[in-house]
Amino acid sequence: MIFILSIREISLFILKTCMPAKSKKQQMAAGAALSAKKGQRKKSSLKGASKSMYESMSKPQLEDMARTKRKNLPKKKKS
Repeated sequence: MIFILSIREISLFILKTCMPAKSKKQQMAAGAALSAKKGQRKKSSLKGASKSMYESMSKPQLEDMARTKRKNLPKKKKS
């Protein structure tokens, strides 16, 4: 069986399986998506990574990623 995945599907899979956050930006995007899931922020205000996280991740997954301390994280994730 051969699976053909798009770049978006692969990146969402990586985001789902990489707990905790790997960068400050990823942690902040998870926090924004989590606040939208809780109803504290409008879904329409989300863009980019936070919007895809909102759509693809569960509340507990977002909580784990958003809970990551930012102190020793890089600003951006290295490719």
